[in-house]
Amino acid sequence: MEIADLGSEVPEESAPIPLTEPAGGTPPVVSDVAQLREACDRLAAGSGSIAVDTERASGYRYWPKAYLVQVRREGAGTVLIDPIPLHEHLQPLAEVLSSAEWVLHAASQDLPCLAELDLHPPALFDTELAGRLAGYERVALGTLVEALLGYQLEKGHSAADWSKRPLPTDWLNYAALDVELLVPLREKLEAELSAQGKLDWAQQEFEAVRTAAPAPPRSEPWRRTSGIHKIRTPRGLAAVRAMWEARDELARKRDRAPSRVLPDSAIINAVLADPRTSADLQALPVFGGRVQRRYTNNWLRHLQAARTLPTAELPSLTVPNDGPPPPNRWADKDPVAAARLAAARAALTRIAQHHRLPVENLLLPDLLRRTCWRPPEDRSPDGVAEALRAGAARPWQVELTTVELSKALQATA
Repeated sequence: MEIADLGSEVPEESAPIPLTEPAGGTPPVVSDVAQLREACDRLAAGSGSIAVDTERASGYRYWPKAYLVQVRREGAGTVLIDPIPLHEHLQPLAEVLSSAEWVLHAASQDLPCLAELDLHPPALFDTELAGRLAGYERVALGTLVEALLGYQLEKGHSAADWSKRPLPTDWLNYAALDVELLVPLREKLEAELSAQGKLDWAQQEFEAVRTAAPAPPRSEPWRRTSGIHKIRTPRGLAAVRAMWEARDELARKRDRAPSRVLPDSAIINAVLADPRTSADLQALPVFGGRVQRRYTNNWLRHLQAARTLPTAELPSLTVPNDGPPPPNRWADKDPVAAARLAAARAALTRIAQHHRLPVENLLLPDLLRRTCWRPPEDRSPDGVAEALRAGAARPWQVELTTVELSKALQATA
């Protein structure tokens, strides 16, 4: 299919043009060193920004690594790279990608697995983030492509098991289309941001995403087990923790998503039922299955360990938290802080609406809550600005919010 003048606007009354396969046909998957060198030579000879995307196997595999890397550049076309056999041989790709701006959609989702491949952007344009700052309420890639370029992207394989080999042709088409229009979309969004006076804001946000440190590991990740609110005793929580950690170890060894090793619901059911024998456990949903019966003794052993754990080693019923409590509890715990938060939220909502921004992009909700729960000693604009900068707010955010936030904090002092 030929795609004419991707940068041109489609009249509003025109129906979107469906794209079911890439303009140049389905690209072959690059899976050996010779193919990679040839592909990188083509990319190096291309021009302009480089569209980048990845496909992972979330929900299937334990590790959130990339199982396909898609790259497209003007003059070079689209390259689909299988990083699994090439993991130790990606230096030619790293050299090409280090020479130009990357264009990604929802970059924070892809950058960690690309960093594991030692691929790092020298500059970044995030089309999802750009869409938010430009005032679009719906910023999915397909939605923005349709609104700004008039094309309808193929859907349906984002949640597929991308660790599968060989990858089906329709999956490869889907993956290639994810980068087919990223650069033209970038150009449209940059023009809109510039016209709205927001381009500098966006560039600050892109740089913050590009340079963000990896998220620290959660101190007690087992507490995120779905349904854990049903467990109301420390010993019950100890059993959830024991089961969760046993499942995590097994999932890690098998490189399977934990939910595919044992669903959260099964953990909660086992803790509530407190089975003492193999028959008791296998009578519960999930545990009677053919695969699960192989691990019966393993699950029982961890449940028994939780029953005999010394009291001093039992987890707390409350979640450790170094930040403020949930906002719905502020009125009881600190009515003055609750009033500060309400005033600050109202002020930021007005600013966000005036500039056609999502309020959460104007200032991170967590930073707002922390500032209102324990405001700076100096609540003048200078003092508030210093507190926001210390909380990693970008200069444009500080400039837009400091005065009104200072007023809110002082009015409720």
